[in-house]
Amino acid sequence: MAAPPARARADYDYLIKLLLIGDSGVGKSCLLLRFSDGSFTTSFITTIGIDFKIRTIELDGKRIKLQIWDTAGQERFRTITTAYYRGAMGILLVYDVTDESSFNNIRNWIRNIEQHASDNVNKILVGNKADMDESKRAVPTSKGQALADEYGIKFFETSAKTNLNVEEVFFSIARDIKQRLADTDSKSEVWFL
Repeated sequence: MAAPPARARADYDYLIKLLLIGDSGVGKSCLLLRFSDGSFTTSFITTIGIDFKIRTIELDGKRIKLQIWDTAGQERFRTITTAYYRGAMGILLVYDVTDESSFNNIRNWIRNIEQHASDNVNKILVGNKADMDESKRAVPTSKGQALADEYGIKFFETSAKTNLNVEEVFFSIARDIKQRLADTDSKSEVWFL
């Protein structure tokens, strides 16, 4: 009788689930496409419901598998997407620097997180489309930074088009989550000793 097959070792040290939220049209799908596939497209297709991509990165000598969920920003999909808050370990709140209403709605998105996500979920604020001409900018960098400071979260301005800070945003939140998980593991080990 043949021995059962050995269980394959996971090809990663951590699995981190991230969620992209924000108004429709702020560039969530473009950020995800730039990060996961290294590409950018101007042909905009609205996300219906939810989509996801996976990318494995190396971080501090560990392999981190990122499962990144891209939500639809339209109101009619809110009930579908709120279910994904519970499993998220990190949430990227995205607004468009040329659209002040998308920035003002960040507070509503944060309320959604408070209602539906776990208490210790990591958050990061992302002002996208920073490549746009200054004359089109509606939200100054200082305003984005002030909002992030108010909630005690990190802030980045990005451009999916030019790849400005895209890697940095995802690596930053992944590093913070990895650190939180490591701290939790060491605390629980001490607890059980």
